[in-house]
Amino acid sequence: MAVLPILVAPHPVLKQKAKPVAVVDARIAKLMDDMVETMYAAKGIGLAAPQIGRSERVIVVDVHEKGETPNPIRLANPEIVWSSEEKGICEEGCLSVPEQYAEVTRPLAVRVRYLDEKNEPREIEADGMLATCLQHEIDHLNGVLFVDYLSLLKRNMILRKVQKQQKASA
Repeated sequence: MAVLPILVAPHPVLKQKAKPVAVVDARIAKLMDDMVETMYAAKGIGLAAPQIGRSERVIVVDVHEKGETPNPIRLANPEIVWSSEEKGICEEGCLSVPEQYAEVTRPLAVRVRYLDEKNEPREIEADGMLATCLQHEIDHLNGVLFVDYLSLLKRNMILRKVQKQQKASA
């Protein structure tokens, strides 16, 4: 397994729609393992393949609490097949928009269909933080960042801060 570099907005790959995975084979399973390791190293709760420069429909999530056993979920070709009409606001951040947070409104619960790391079709029903995380990561596969839900003014302020941080650390 390897810790991979994470792309930072406004990198163009982050705005592309990712391509479906034909089959979860050894290459995709290794990608998933590398993504889990990268997510943990960055202290994140989710990561999408475009964030590491791979335009493939693969995400990993793990919303376990401190002190709980890690429980990563590996998903290829995830698609939301149902979402609740009830919505909620959650403060979101993103490894590709470092140290920036904003409130985003999303459905409180979702059902997601996907292929697991063994190429088995699965469905998961989620609410709370897991539902938010799944929606956030699936957005990445469609070229959408959490800042795209904000007003143009807020989005531009956040992206300017990120660019300034990147220049300062370069």
